[in-house]
Parts: sequence; structure tokens; C-alpha cells
Amino acid sequence: MVVSSENNAPHRVVIIGGGFGGLYTAKTLAKANVKITLIDKRNFHLFQPLLYQVATGTLSPADISSPLRSVLRKSKNTQVLLGEVNDIDPKAQEVILDEKVIPYDTLIVATGANHSYFGKDEWKEYAPGLKTVEDAIEIRRRIFSAFEAAEKESDPEKRRAFLTFVIVGAGPTGVELAGAIAELAYKTLQEDFRNISTSETRILILQGRDRILPYISPDLSQAAAEALESLGVEVHTKARVTDIENNIVTFKEGGEVKEIASKTILWAAGVKASPMGKVLQERTDVECDHAGRVMVEPDLTIKGYKNIFVVGDLANFSHQHGKPLPGVAPVAKQQGEYVAKLIQARAKGRTLPQFDYNDVGSLAMIGQNLAVVDLGLIKLKGFIAWVFWLVIHIYFLIEFDTKVVVVIQWAWNYITRNRRSRLITGREAFVEAQSLQNSSAYQSPEKKQPVKL
Repeated sequence: MVVSSENNAPHRVVIIGGGFGGLYTAKTLAKANVKITLIDKRNFHLFQPLLYQVATGTLSPADISSPLRSVLRKSKNTQVLLGEVNDIDPKAQEVILDEKVIPYDTLIVATGANHSYFGKDEWKEYAPGLKTVEDAIEIRRRIFSAFEAAEKESDPEKRRAFLTFVIVGAGPTGVELAGAIAELAYKTLQEDFRNISTSETRILILQGRDRILPYISPDLSQAAAEALESLGVEVHTKARVTDIENNIVTFKEGGEVKEIASKTILWAAGVKASPMGKVLQERTDVECDHAGRVMVEPDLTIKGYKNIFVVGDLANFSHQHGKPLPGVAPVAKQQGEYVAKLIQARAKGRTLPQFDYNDVGSLAMIGQNLAVVDLGLIKLKGFIAWVFWLVIHIYFLIEFDTKVVVVIQWAWNYITRNRRSRLITGREAFVEAQSLQNSSAYQSPEKKQPVKL
């Protein structure tokens, strides 16, 4: 039974995080007799699956972002606060921000995940990941600045480094980035430069496992690899990165140590839970897994606290298949909706069966007219899968006007093969200090004759 701390007062629901999990909890509770406070350090909801298109110039950040206040403006029971939660007091049932303490009756934590460099955080300087708008803008700056620098570079060896792109990790983000950069280099930019031929660009994707897209069926994984190779991407599996320094990627493949010089190294190899997982662990003694995800109960609460829910990428829900659910938008959306319905059921003295994820399948875009879709019994590839990918992503965009803008942008790009958002912006211009100025950037004295690709 849900009981408010004040007699006859609306039940107070505090949601930390405005991603899919938090937002769909709030939307589903829009007409319930509850008082909702949604807190996020950003004032917008970001559609992360399309961030790679911002990073490669197809879309602008505004095309895949929706202001939270705009999305929830008709939810009269919801207040949106811009801020970052520093702590939680489960006994007092309070959430602590810098300048404010917010009481709750039910707490939903949906703060998502960040990049994981597997203990090698120093690699971040050379290999940014893709989780935020700022990440996408920085990656876009690096990609297009590399072509600009190559246009000015007279030294062939240094020019090759500018025209070499390395993506570490071959999940959906890595595969989609590799395909998009290939289309940029071999199609979109072919006539834009005078001193270089962008067809000389090398794109490598390094995957530690034995195949790319390991969460889809092996036949579709093979089809995706072949599609990438048809675009000009070099696919390396069983390739474990051992070092990233001074624009050099060192990796082991087939028993050999190899290295490649690249000005643009992108990280898509792993994620870790947001720091809020550690806060919950310290305050409630809840168990977390190796990636920092919170081990949740079958109803998405945490052990010992029936009024604290964890949803989305921060949650390790292993009750359905014996392993965590994937960190994808449909999981977070369904979990948010489930928690909202459970809150309403409890208010009526009822409960619900445990959360049950309805797997809508896995999919990845590889390039124009190229995608793979795994729906279990139904498997699609090529043009049909590409159309399916487009429809699904349009469906999951939050606002109608955003859907319209993205459809128009995609249609224009399809017809013209042009990417309108190829802007070099960000915190700095292309960093000259990062360029390959001398031979020491290619060979570390500790390495024993690595193979140069």
C-alpha cells in the first residue's frame, strides 16, 4: 500500500533522470493522483540512439533532443527541476541537491550509464565515447577537422594518420559510427577537397569478441560484417586493445601485437553505471555488479526498500533470462511504464506480477539501404531492415515536430547524399599538439617491434 507522509496529501514521487526510464514513468503517471518531481542535470531528453548521426553531420543536436518542460507541459502534476542529485537519505526519504532537499514517498532512480574504459581512464583523452550531446559535438569536430588537417598536410605519413579512423568496439554504436564515417569519406566528401582524395581514408573497427554485434544472431552478425566491408570498413575481430597513447592504437590480434597511427580514435567498447549506483550502494547496502549496475528485485525495487525503484541502464534485472537486460531504449521505456502502473496499483491496495520485458528485437544501421534487424523468429537485412530501422527510430522519438524534422533531414540526405550539419564547433579548434609531429609518436621504446598496419 502506498502511503503519503502527510494525511490526504498526494503521494510524492521523485524521479532522478529524464531519459527513457524516468520520462516514461512521469508520462504514465500524468493523470494519477500523485505529485511528481523530475530532476535532471540537463533540461532536455536526449534520444541517444541517434547521437552518432549528430557526430557524423547528418542531424543537429536539436533534432534529437526535446525540452523536458515542453514534453511534460500538459502533466499538471509534474514539476521539472534542473539540478544534480548529490545524495539520497533513504531513512528520511529525502533527495539532496546542492541547494535543496526534496522529500519523497516513492523514489525512481533512472540516471543511466557512462563510458567504461575498463580501468584505463587515461585513454579518454585520445578516444572519446558517445553518450552526450557534448560527446557528439566533440566527435564531429574531430572527424571533420581530420579531413581539414589532411588537406593542409604535405607529409604523406602524417596525412595517412589524419585519414585513418579507428573505432574501438563493435556494438550498435561502433557499427553505426563506422558505416556513417565510411559514407562520409567515400561518398559525401569525395568532391569537397582539392589536395587529398577522401577515398584514401582508412576506417578500422576493432572488436574484442569473435564477431561484431554479438547480441544478434550469428548469421546477421556476419551479414553486418560483410556490409561494413562492402562500404570499405576494415573489420578486426578478436582484436583486444592494449594501449592508446599519442594517437597510436596498440592491439593484439591473432597472437601478434599491432599498432596503427590515427588522429581520430573513437570509443564504443563498454559502459558503466552512473555514480548514483554507488550512492545507492553506500546508503542502502544494495549489491551492485562489476559495471556498477544496481541489482534490483523482480518488481524493480531494491532489497529492503520497497519504495525505491531503479530502472534503465542503471538496473541489473536478471530475473527473466538469468542475465542483465540490454541497455536499450525499449527496456527503459517498459520499465518506466511498469513502475508507474505499480505505483498506481499499490495506491489501490493491489500489486502487480514481476516485471516482464517484451523483447522487441535488436537492430543496427550500417549505411544507406543497409541494416540488420533481429526480431527472434524474423530476421531482416539490407533495404527492408533499413526501412524497419527508420520506422522504429521515428516511433521512439518523443515529440511530433522532432519526428517531422528528422524525416525531412533523412529524406534530404537520401536524395542528395549531403550532410547539412557538418559544422566544426566545440571547445577548441583542431589541436596542433595532437598531430603526429615526429617519429616518436609512432613508436614507444617499450614496444617490441609491433606490426604496423
